[in-house]
Amino acid sequence: MQFTSERRLDGAVREREFTLGEIPGILWTPASASAPAPLILLSPPPLGLRKTYPRLMARALHSAADGFATATIELPGSGDRPRLPAAEQVLADLRRAMAAGEPVSDEIIDALILPLVDKAVPEWQAALDALLSLPEIGGPVGYSGGVISIGTRLAVVEPRISAAVLFAGSFVPRAMFEEARQVTIPLHVLLQWDDEGNDRQAALDLFDAFGSKEKTLHANMGGHTGVPQFAGEAAAQFFTRHLK
Repeated sequence: MQFTSERRLDGAVREREFTLGEIPGILWTPASASAPAPLILLSPPPLGLRKTYPRLMARALHSAADGFATATIELPGSGDRPRLPAAEQVLADLRRAMAAGEPVSDEIIDALILPLVDKAVPEWQAALDALLSLPEIGGPVGYSGGVISIGTRLAVVEPRISAAVLFAGSFVPRAMFEEARQVTIPLHVLLQWDDEGNDRQAALDLFDAFGSKEKTLHANMGGHTGVPQFAGEAAAQFFTRHLK
């Protein structure tokens, strides 16, 4: 991990951009922490860190006020990272289907999501290795947001993650339902009831499939970007309960 820039936000949060090989990322830590801070991994949507930075930064500031360090990395094929030609073709097929009002086939969903999960999860694990080697960061570790299939896979394969907040706002391959049954960590799942372009029933079925003994579904009216502020506050309370 190589840090490339540093600045203070509101005088209370230390923000450092870094690279991990070819992967860019950002780390936020409470500036006044007297002990290693618990860590929350903020997984972005596949829109690029530059475009989603304001939302990620706002979440990082709130988390720092609660005593958490947070970090994010650019997903494969997003932002300034090289495009994935196969994914570009699948996206074109997806847009054509949605523009024509046709159902999105399992084949399109699998081709779009599964390769992304296969690439992104090992990168998150490598980032976690590097982050936990820093003296200012300790455990436990939480995961928040992003493509729900990435969070599901990480919850299965990464024992260092103790709790997760998942956003049910992306397509779900059928294969992920079997992986969901293997998830055992506490989960807090956010669902926008009128999320345009996404299958509400698939999100509900995935929640039902999760094997966690503690899992909570918070469903709110509104579209994909209409998550109310109080939903974020409930997610923050969830992490405070499980990571401190």
